[in-house]
Amino acid sequence: MTVEIIGVPLDLGANRRGTDMGPSAVRYAGLCQALVKMGLQVVDSGNIDVPVHESIKMANPDTIFLDEILTVCRTLANQVQAILDRGDFPLVLGGDHSIAMGTLAGIRKSVPDIGLIWFDAHGDFNTFETSRTGNIHGMPLAVATGRGHAKLVQLGGLSPFVQEDKTVLIGVRDLDYHEKISLKNSRVKVYSMKKIDELGMARVVKEAIAIAGQGGSGLHVSFDMDVVDPSIASGVGTPVPGGISYREAHLALELIAETKMLRSLEICEVNPIEDRGGNHTASLAVELVTSALGKRIFE
Repeated sequence: MTVEIIGVPLDLGANRRGTDMGPSAVRYAGLCQALVKMGLQVVDSGNIDVPVHESIKMANPDTIFLDEILTVCRTLANQVQAILDRGDFPLVLGGDHSIAMGTLAGIRKSVPDIGLIWFDAHGDFNTFETSRTGNIHGMPLAVATGRGHAKLVQLGGLSPFVQEDKTVLIGVRDLDYHEKISLKNSRVKVYSMKKIDELGMARVVKEAIAIAGQGGSGLHVSFDMDVVDPSIASGVGTPVPGGISYREAHLALELIAETKMLRSLEICEVNPIEDRGGNHTASLAVELVTSALGKRIFE
């Protein structure tokens, strides 16, 4: 298998600056070397061009950087589709989580019935009508299920990008009021931190695989680093206390790897500016990627 890396240095979807440095931080932490050491073929396609925040005049404060984010996501969608059509594995490095709209739009064209497992402290299920901030990085899961601004929903020409009954959200612990209602009214399966505490990560992930893996077309994992507790991963865009542990994160991705169903992966919201331990969060991201792609401790 050839792993093709795409960096998306985007921070236009969030209030806090710094996630644009995420792809560089993860590469600097030794991503390519770690994958090659596992025996994988690796192609690094570099970064998608993203305009610098200060170079843009915001066209509409009610739809913050909408057109710029759309342009980036369309480019990303085309690249992800091309990688999958070649039979290779797209590994997308963010950037804030709005990049997921591009990733999923591209997957939709190549693997239309992909299952989605979304790890996140947040629901990312807002729209411009329900969001308190208007930041698009809080909307990509809603967009993927066909909810939200028409330009976002139709960015790949096909909507929705994923089937709700094959979509699972894991690790959530910070939801806006209307976002919570929208999720409850959807067919997305949600495992909050409370549910993880009750059931244990192994059971949660096995159930998630059964849900998202229906039909056997494969899985996409979108992993927001803020799902991990900030005591372990402080360098993220929007940290929330009470997240999953180091071993829970690895276990989740190891279990997914064991299924041999993973078709694509994105890691996002690494923000090295906020990291309290050098480049520790990016280093953890590298470790998690290797677990998702099959690295094992002993078994």
